[in-house]
Amino acid sequence: MDTLVSMKVFRHVVEVGSFVGAAERMEMSAAMASKHVMHLEQQLGARLLNRTTRRVAPTEAGREYYERLSQVLTELDEAEQAVGAASVVPQGRLRVSSLSAFGLSHVMSALADYAAQFPQVTVEITLSDRVVELIDEGFDVAIRASPTGLKSSSLIARQIATAHIVLCASPEYLRCHGTPATLADLAKHNFIQYAGVPAQELASGADAGGAKVRLTGNMIVNHLEAQRVVVLQGAGIAMLGTEVIGDDLAAGRLVPLLVDELPPRELPIHVVYASRRHLSAKVRSFVDFLADRFASRELWPSLEQIRAAAAR
Repeated sequence: MDTLVSMKVFRHVVEVGSFVGAAERMEMSAAMASKHVMHLEQQLGARLLNRTTRRVAPTEAGREYYERLSQVLTELDEAEQAVGAASVVPQGRLRVSSLSAFGLSHVMSALADYAAQFPQVTVEITLSDRVVELIDEGFDVAIRASPTGLKSSSLIARQIATAHIVLCASPEYLRCHGTPATLADLAKHNFIQYAGVPAQELASGADAGGAKVRLTGNMIVNHLEAQRVVVLQGAGIAMLGTEVIGDDLAAGRLVPLLVDELPPRELPIHVVYASRRHLSAKVRSFVDFLADRFASRELWPSLEQIRAAAAR
């Protein structure tokens, strides 16, 4: 016999003063209601109710048990209602981790609109290029980009956009140091390296003999936005994603280089979460919101526009 049901039956018996009234509330027979209370008394080893032909009343032990039980069942009902509501109505705290530069350029404005649309959700966002441990660190959602895909089989990933990784430099840098015409020319240029990424070695079938060129430089930075800033300042060339430099390419502040020998690589951007089962309304609404928003907007130059910018 379900002890939780027996507890609820007992509470109703005390409140209405009869097995018949409690049975009506619980949608069962009076005989079944009586069996539930007997089951509870056997488990507790105490008599909870005094039964007469005219009425039912709690014993001293029954009254004390009722007072404690009533509080517990009320809190349980409230918890069930809160969880049930959270699966339907977006509410509560939503912890989000996002790529720093993409977060600043695109996610923060999306968050402002999301928060206005869903005021019962409190969004806490952390901008970082570190891959967070979603479950261990308590995040509901992470926004990630990876040219090699997402390897964790325990997470659900929904692609929301596609950027491209482009070799680029500022017009000022190219005026001072020349525009590389072949892959081999890159050996003479200053490469701004991203921290944690090994020194890059590039090769192209279009290059004479398929020779490889190792990119070297005198600066290493640990933040994509910082890398963008120093490239804009004319400090060197870099491989950067259009999610970071899209506006700079469109405005001519940065120039794509060698797009025929080094075709821009796709950089899928995903929103990642823990499970599809019992997905809370806040996570579901946020994932859908981002997918709809980015699918309906041109976030950065297309491949055709990148090639056109390189030809200017």
